[in-house]
This record gives sequence, structure tokens and C-alpha cells, in this order.
Amino acid sequence: MKNLSDILYKVHTIALAGKTNIDISDVQIDSRKVQKGSLFIAVKGVAVDGHRYIGKAIEQGAIAIVCQDMPASPKESVTYVQTTNSAEAAGLIAHNFYDQPTTRVKLVGVTGTNGKTTIATLLYKLFTCLGYKCGLLSTVENQIAGKIVEATHTTPDAINLNALLKQMVDEGCEYAFMEVSSHAIDQRRIAGLEFAGALFSNITHDHLDYHKTFDEYIKAKKAFFDGLSSSAFAITNIDDKRGNVMLQNTAAKRHSYSLRTVADFKGKILENILTGLVMTINDQEVHFRLIGEFNAYNLLAVYGAAICLGEDKAQVLQCLSATTGAEGRFDYLISSRERVIGIVDYAHTPDALVNVLSTIKKLKQGNEQLITVVGCGGDRDRTKRPIMGEVACEYSDKAIFTSDNPRSEDPQQILNEMEAGLSSAAKRKYISIVDRKQAIKTAVDMARAEDIVLIAGKGHEKYQEINGVKHHFDDKEVLKEMFELLNK
Repeated sequence: MKNLSDILYKVHTIALAGKTNIDISDVQIDSRKVQKGSLFIAVKGVAVDGHRYIGKAIEQGAIAIVCQDMPASPKESVTYVQTTNSAEAAGLIAHNFYDQPTTRVKLVGVTGTNGKTTIATLLYKLFTCLGYKCGLLSTVENQIAGKIVEATHTTPDAINLNALLKQMVDEGCEYAFMEVSSHAIDQRRIAGLEFAGALFSNITHDHLDYHKTFDEYIKAKKAFFDGLSSSAFAITNIDDKRGNVMLQNTAAKRHSYSLRTVADFKGKILENILTGLVMTINDQEVHFRLIGEFNAYNLLAVYGAAICLGEDKAQVLQCLSATTGAEGRFDYLISSRERVIGIVDYAHTPDALVNVLSTIKKLKQGNEQLITVVGCGGDRDRTKRPIMGEVACEYSDKAIFTSDNPRSEDPQQILNEMEAGLSSAAKRKYISIVDRKQAIKTAVDMARAEDIVLIAGKGHEKYQEINGVKHHFDDKEVLKEMFELLNK
């Protein structure tokens, strides 16, 4: 139980009706979860306006309401708090209700289009290796001191986020590492949190279905750094042309990493093969188990964060050299008979697909074919579909367009939009197969000895969403099944 006046700390209040010296049992933004003694926060969401459910929340036992618009007929027995932004208030109230967890755990956030999951996961693995109890909040999974908690969003809603952070504090975690999505920043899900540090990986076209313009997307990412305190650190990739823009208005201590220019954390790739990377970090040569230039950037970001957090350079590099990446990020299998290399990767933006395909091309030893299976998600940014199709054909010997998560859209229509961007040369390289399992089977069947098959777009996901239903589907599982079935 918490006193309402205490948990309203820092909330911008316009008007108040009722008593604030009352005990609150829990805080909810979903009216279906409200119970006797709850505080219900009416948030104006993208699809749903919580103000429509104030009456239902009161019926279920809510004794206090936080809202942007006061109801026409308020109930005398209920306390109403009017604020300028309910979403912002939800973050602040949740942080207060759960005893301000980020004042007792060092929280580091990672943002950018690509690399968030790998960087956050590597930080979690690194600091665990260094002997700390840690928490992880990522797209793949949430972890609290080694225990897995299933992830449903890149960044959970403000209530669940603070509840998880409180759990981490209660379990004795000293550090928490989290992915910070542009949606979460824009929707104020991280309001109230105190970050010890923040990292920027890169920015390319993504989520334009939500942000509408690339400038709005950049603004959302930049707002994360603008909100940091002077005691925090901010690390940016200065090889990304918007890397410096991210930090231009931050009060945090600024640091940079690069493979191409002078930076605080400077890397150089010496060798990039299927067994891993050999690179220098600030002139120290190290072998890593991760593959590809994009992972060289991820490793630099992680190294930089560890140094900013006061860790010993030699110990950091020793732990990182033995660390594996995140599930579904350049995850590979080699078939037993014909040594076909199958790679599963989450690449679902044109830039991420270019990165993965470029890395694979550099790993090729001779005349191996590169066969790519790729699709685009339904109800998401349609502008990238023709670009994804063109990229897959340009960088591969053969491409198979297939379903990703079509959601409410017609899968064939998505494939038609991917095909729309193809040049006449590209059109000779691809085929379309709507059924994802059949597409993977066809790619494996096409593969000769030592060829490379990339299955892009879904990575770690264990489902395929079709018309609102999530069906079990695991790219790596299907790949393994096809290797055995086709005797590869």
C-alpha cells in the first residue's frame, strides 16, 4: 500500500477533486486489471483511449483516477487528479509506487534501429561474467539474476517496467540493461526512470508506420539523450551520420566509438571469419566469438559502457572474448553431410539486411551460393518492402520472398509490394513462396555442398502471427528439420 500524495511526487497536476491522503493498493493503466483500492491512470494510447474506461475502473474498485480530461459527472467517493500528460504521469507514479528502483540499481539504456538486443544482451552477459547480479530487459527475453522472464515488447509499459526493476532490486541486482525503443520514448514509458548511462547504435528507416516521418523517428531517439542527467554517460556511434546529433543537447558526459575515425573507443577489424572476429580495441588485439562488422560496432559500444562504469579494461576484454551474442542474431547451423551453412537473423530493415548479407559475402571462401529467404511484416512500414526485395536480390545469388508475420494483411499482397521495387536483373534471381516453411525447405533443397542459406526477419521469434493468431514457428527449428529431411 502507498499513500496517493506520496506517489504523485513530480506529477504535473492541473486540478484535483477529492482526498489525496488515501492508501492505494496498486496502480493500473488497464481497466481489466483494476481491483479494490486501485489507482487507475487513463492513458490516451494509439488505438485505445483509457478515458473511455474510467467508469468501468470505478465499478471494479478504483478509488483514484489520474486523467487528462475530467469526467463530466465525477463520483464523490473517488479522487480525481487531472494532469497534462497521463502517459508521463504513469511513468512517474509507477516509479514512485515501486520505491524508485532506478535510484538503487544502475540502469543503462540502449537505443538505435539495429543492435539494441545484442548490445543489451552482451552488457548483461559481460557484467554477469564480471561477478555482478544483473537484470536484462530485451526483445528476446527479460532476465533477473539468471532467471528468465518472458518479454512481450521491446520496452514494457511503465507499470510492468517499474515492477520488473523493483524485482531486480529485491533480487540484489546492481545493474540493469535495457533496450529503449522509439515507441517507448514517444509514449513516455520510461518517464521517471533515472539512467546511469545511454548508448546509441545507429539509425535507419524503421517504424515509419508509427512515427510517420524519419525526422520524427530521429527526434524520438534523441529525446532519450536530451533527458539524461549530468551524472550519466552517453555513448554514440560517430560512424553513423546522426551519431553526433543524438548527443548535441545532452547534459550527460559524452563519449564516442568508431571503426573509421578518431574516437574514445576505437576499433579496427583484423580478421572476420566464421569462427569470429579478430580486432583491436584501443590498440589491444582480441579474438571475439561474434561475427561481422556490425558486431564489431556492438562490441565497441559494450566495451565503452563498461569503461564508463569503471570496470578494468583487461577483465572486460577477457570476458567479452568468450561471450556469445543474442539468440536469433547471426545464429548459424552447419549441416552434417554437405556442410551447408544455415544462418538465422532478425534483420527486418533494409539496413540490417545489407549488414548481414555484406558480412556473409565477406565470409565466402570461393564459389558458394548465397540463398536468402526474406519477408516483410504486415501492418508495418510499407515503404521498406520494395527496398527489402531489391536488397535481398542485389546481395544474394538467389532470393525467396515469403511470409514474415503478415498479421491482418494478405501475405500475397505483401510479396507483391516487395516485388514492385525489383530491377529486371533482380527479377531473374527471385521466386515467391507464401508458406514460410515451404520457402525454407526450397532454399535448403536448392543449396549445394557448402552453400549458405540466410533466413532473415524473425530471428529469435517462436511464432508467426496470421490474422491475430500466433502460431508456433521457429526458423532455426525448421532449418534443422529441413537439413535432416533433405539429407544435407
